[in-house]
Amino acid sequence: MFARRITVEDVRRAIERGEVIDRDPDDLPYPSRLVLGRSGGRALHVVVAENRAADELIVVTVYEPDPALWRPGFRRRRKG
Repeated sequence: MFARRITVEDVRRAIERGEVIDRDPDDLPYPSRLVLGRSGGRALHVVVAENRAADELIVVTVYEPDPALWRPGFRRRRKG
């Protein structure tokens, strides 16, 4: 996050206001999801895992989606 100049507040905003674009309920050790959010006008992808037993949300990674790898809108990957 810090190397990418993404702040904790950027991540919080993206998760709170973002849209879940993919889910992996079988991910281990916890189910995860990919959230597309925005902060400061830039798109962010945040992968979060949910430990329901401890009532915690774990940020796995956060990045700005690369337009070369994602279709416009950053909801779906480009093929090939």
